[in-house]
Amino acid sequence: MNLLYVFLAQKITNIDWHSKLNKAAHHTSDYNSMQVILRRGQAFTITLNFQTTVQPEDNFTFIASTGLSPAESQQTKAIFHLSEDAASGWSATQEHCEPGRMSLIIVSPANAIIGRYKLKLQIASGNKTSSALLGQFVLLFNPWCPNDDVYMANENERQEYVLNDSGIIFQGKEKYIQQEAWNYGQFEEDILDISLSILDRSLNHRQDPSTDVSNRNDPIYVCRVISAMVNSNDEKGVVEGKWSGNYRSGTNPLHWSGSVTILRKWYRGRYKPVRYGQCWVFAGVMCTVLRSLGIPTRVITNFNSAHDSNINLSIDKYIDVSGNTLNLTEDSVWNFHVWNESWFTRRDLGSFYDGWQVLDATPQEKSKGIYRCGPASTRAIKEGDVNLDYDSSFVFAAVNADCVTWIQHSNKRKERIYSNTRKIGKFISTKAVGTNTRVDITDNYKYPEAGSSKERQVYKKALKLLAVRNTGKRKKVTKPTRRFPVARRQNMRATTRKPTVSGKLKLDASTVIGQDILLTLALQNLTAEFKTMKVKLKASAVLYTRKPKAEILQWSRTVQLGSEEVKEISFKITYSQYKNALLDDRKILVTAVCEDRQGASLLLEKDIVLQDPLLTIEVLGPTVVHKATNVLVTFTNPLSEVVTDCVLRAEGSGLLKEQLNINVARMAPMETSTAEFEIIPYKSGIRQLQVDLACIRFSNIKGFVMLDVAPAQ
Repeated sequence: MNLLYVFLAQKITNIDWHSKLNKAAHHTSDYNSMQVILRRGQAFTITLNFQTTVQPEDNFTFIASTGLSPAESQQTKAIFHLSEDAASGWSATQEHCEPGRMSLIIVSPANAIIGRYKLKLQIASGNKTSSALLGQFVLLFNPWCPNDDVYMANENERQEYVLNDSGIIFQGKEKYIQQEAWNYGQFEEDILDISLSILDRSLNHRQDPSTDVSNRNDPIYVCRVISAMVNSNDEKGVVEGKWSGNYRSGTNPLHWSGSVTILRKWYRGRYKPVRYGQCWVFAGVMCTVLRSLGIPTRVITNFNSAHDSNINLSIDKYIDVSGNTLNLTEDSVWNFHVWNESWFTRRDLGSFYDGWQVLDATPQEKSKGIYRCGPASTRAIKEGDVNLDYDSSFVFAAVNADCVTWIQHSNKRKERIYSNTRKIGKFISTKAVGTNTRVDITDNYKYPEAGSSKERQVYKKALKLLAVRNTGKRKKVTKPTRRFPVARRQNMRATTRKPTVSGKLKLDASTVIGQDILLTLALQNLTAEFKTMKVKLKASAVLYTRKPKAEILQWSRTVQLGSEEVKEISFKITYSQYKNALLDDRKILVTAVCEDRQGASLLLEKDIVLQDPLLTIEVLGPTVVHKATNVLVTFTNPLSEVVTDCVLRAEGSGLLKEQLNINVARMAPMETSTAEFEIIPYKSGIRQLQVDLACIRFSNIKGFVMLDVAPAQ
């Protein structure tokens, strides 16, 4: 410290950052941190107390800086004088002054770089200049500021997409949509610091720290960095994905209930990727990080989500005559896929494309050499503008590709069975503002597929743009599958001939894990001629990506069908058949391939998601900040066998500072048990408490309850 710095430091006896006042004004009171946390484009107040009276002729100069090597040329350093507007957009004005005391109002520009700042003061008095560090603060994006690129006009939406620290992620399948609670916890202790550390650990920052920091004023740039860093594929980021094998070297993705534990594990583990995640985990973590930085963000689920590896807008699926999936293409259709949307303007594209932007941290395909996706404007996706940055063609395919199914016969002949233009991109869902209900936002992504020609026009437009764009870069884009006469089953289109047999796989009753699964195969002869059908049926345990994990059941038989006859064949999958295949999940795919003697084929598929047994959560008293309350959880072993080594886990922002784990040593067959634990709320308002029971014999049983916590009395 030089002598001039000491001189001024001795003149200033106290610096009051008015933390409570500024945090309330900047909507940052929820952060569990002692740091000064502010939002850009908005005034904040500091008060300086001096040993001596400030002289009118004294010249005050302020220096706000961020990054390791601040420079005005990179907008990481701003120099501005009292009562003068600087070119940088920073300003300082005197609110009032009295002997030995000065209150100042400082304003940052609405496009300021976000991150950690230092604020220094220089005072020139006569021929002497002295300086002192006034303090440090964190500057965030500001959805409340009309001039900020992330400005969101609706207060209810700001409360939901910026300040809500819990939410719902939808999973399951299009005809059986399930709610999963998720603890975002963006205001919990250390989470903001961890989010800033994610930026500092990025490949961009390690290669060129100064340029990286100078770009952090742009939500497009920040979101692309976070999208790459949430997965570990390129940059040793936060979460390592896994979709095959077992999870013994880490945590089953189904066991996570929130982002806080994951982010702390990464941070405390010296940035070692956390094992393991799948799409909803990546989306949950990215939502936490972006909300903590001030970018309005929500989680989106797309049912029947396409992964179009060659971006030709056609998902080709190949099976053999026994119903086995053949790996002849990298294309796939997932039961559901979860990504994020963030809200900001697109100065790079034009105002038409402002608003919700798709981001996806799940490592599927590379974007400009790195596993990341977006931001892609939902307006661009809906209009088929697949030539626009970033990755709009990949997202367009995820919601709007056509789906073609082929059977490969033993002589290598490939027979196209169905072409479906409406299978992909169903019930695109997100949590409603202010409630836990589901909102369908499919119309944000595409035009109606029934009763309108607009969707097909947009599809053809996208194909044309991709054909131009991909010349010399990708495989030649094939023309869209031509339409065939409409078959009666599930909107499918037959291939080359009028169907002679129709069929359906039916689940006789919803099944809880541990019970036998009862199904019916119904076949109908559509002609007056006698038919002999050879049926090959297979049931496999699958991931939500529909990738088979283990075979459960396989049989074949011959079915005789008289003129226009309907025949039903009942069969079951017993618990003993599937129990060892569904230890990590509860999804089964049943496939039936039916062939007549003329070589005509019929493919039937049925997705089954076994239901959770009941888990109830009862709060045994009023919930008040800083007052202990007991919670009683009741759960049942759904199996007809003893289970051991179960763990009951609970977490919830504002209710529990760390995840709570309770060992459940032994549960008898079909036994109902209880566990009781204590919570001491530390934040008021609506809070979400998540509870789940994990056991090696079945996947997690989850539940949640919303609590209205009263302020301390």
